Amino acid sequence: MAGLRLGPLLRHVDWETGTSATVWVETDRACTAEVRCPGGAGGSAPTFRILGHHYALVVVTGLTPGSATRYEVLLDGERVWPLAGSPQPPSTIHTPPVPATGAVVAFGSCRWAAPAVGEPDPVGPDVLDTLSARLAADPEAERPDVLLLLGDQVYADETSADTRAWIARHRRAASTGSAAPPDQVADYEEYTHLYDESWGDPELRWLLSTVPSCMIFDDHDVIDDWNTSAAWVADMRATPWWHERITSGLMSYWVYQHLGNLSPAELAEDTLYAAVLAADDGTEVLRAFAERADADPATVRWSYRRDFGRTRLVMVDTRAARVLEEQQRAMLDAEEAAWLRTQAFEDPGGVDHLLIGTSLPWLLPPMVHFAEGWHAALCRGERGPRWARFGEWLRRRADLEHWAAFTSSFDNLTETVAEVGRADAAPATVCVLSGDVHHAYVAEPVWATGQQPHSHVFQFTCSPLHNSVPAAIRVGFRFGWSRFAKAIGHLLARHGRVARPAVRWERTGGPWFGNQLMTLTLRGRTARLRLEKASAGGKRGRRGTDRAGARLLGVLDRSLADGS
Repeated sequence: MAGLRLGPLLRHVDWETGTSATVWVETDRACTAEVRCPGGAGGSAPTFRILGHHYALVVVTGLTPGSATRYEVLLDGERVWPLAGSPQPPSTIHTPPVPATGAVVAFGSCRWAAPAVGEPDPVGPDVLDTLSARLAADPEAERPDVLLLLGDQVYADETSADTRAWIARHRRAASTGSAAPPDQVADYEEYTHLYDESWGDPELRWLLSTVPSCMIFDDHDVIDDWNTSAAWVADMRATPWWHERITSGLMSYWVYQHLGNLSPAELAEDTLYAAVLAADDGTEVLRAFAERADADPATVRWSYRRDFGRTRLVMVDTRAARVLEEQQRAMLDAEEAAWLRTQAFEDPGGVDHLLIGTSLPWLLPPMVHFAEGWHAALCRGERGPRWARFGEWLRRRADLEHWAAFTSSFDNLTETVAEVGRADAAPATVCVLSGDVHHAYVAEPVWATGQQPHSHVFQFTCSPLHNSVPAAIRVGFRFGWSRFAKAIGHLLARHGRVARPAVRWERTGGPWFGNQLMTLTLRGRTARLRLEKASAGGKRGRRGTDRAGARLLGVLDRSLADGS
């Protein structure tokens, strides 16, 4: 009898008709996976195989718009979900009414796997576990229509003690003699363990089974500072264990995260997906794709677009799509940048809210912004070869690789946001959603007189979902917004001969620290932002906090647009 190894994950829910969805599962052997709902809705799919692991992405049809429909998962006709004795309520697929009147979008990034129930948590309660507990306790409570996970869903380079012990056992048993660091993953099998550890958490597992999710990677999904520079890439490609690491990272991302971002129509047109399904074993097909994607990032697009009624999400890949040649550095290659503009401008007047999802912040504290522009100028030789070598050294140690470090890309994104916001029948809001920096804040850009968009423009940064930030970094992020810090930034920009950007910005909320989640409630042309933190409710000891009794506390509840 086949068993359910991981999932189900509710991924894509159709907002155009409200009648279909996709559900992802991992099973312990080849079988047929079925999703069955009362009233006849459902779907089935055979599993496909990658390196001895079996997966299925089931397209569920026959759903009713504007409904909440319970579902079960069966493998070869035997029910495997809900789990026997589970304390959570049944998993449900919530479909939007057609036409939809609005959307509730929750987002954040950076999640270490939560420890087992009853074990102390050194970084405090996981905000997604805490959200799961709230929804399970009150099924009628408002829930997100979609959960946006903006990077670092797993940490391939910062593993838990349990995972390090598992890696050691795995390598001994496999006799691989891997030269990879013992505290980092090295191959596809080790990546699957990361997903087991993270998504097998009972609270998160139920949450992802009942709230649709969209995902994009960031560096820790592969390795810290992934693709930070051409010199970094050259150094890594000369490292014996790197080829298997990056290939396995991209293979596992495609299976566990990327596939579920696609609609049924996109899946039907995806030649790689078709080839994997057609093969008895899709390993070599997927491996060839991953190797090609690493060697030539322009051959694949990880970015994607989702429309939730009149709310549009454009999720942008800011890791694999980079151009790293120092004189032409860009966060997005030319084709990717053109794609972003096309998605942002399509259907004028048909979008009330434009959301641009990017794992890395667009608007940083001014001192950090100017420091990143300065060091990028040094690296491209603006002050000579000695300063260029210093710039590369600093880039790797200080994570100076956000939009500000790619000056032309920063300017292009800024101009895209402004043009969308100035257009006739512009959206009510244009919101850039990001994470990465392990704190949360709100920033608002201001353009010169006569250039300010009609739309309300914001950047919302929310991180981490479950992680920590050292006290010194907290101080630095607070200081980075000060007038004195801004003056230091201007001096650095002058030394690097860096032009000032066409926009200035101010922090209008935060910084907030802790495990936290932002939620946008978008109704017609109105918009509201809520920030909640996970607060411990159990006993606190030297090793951390017991997650039992944790709750979400409101930190911010703010109107962004009133519909006028």
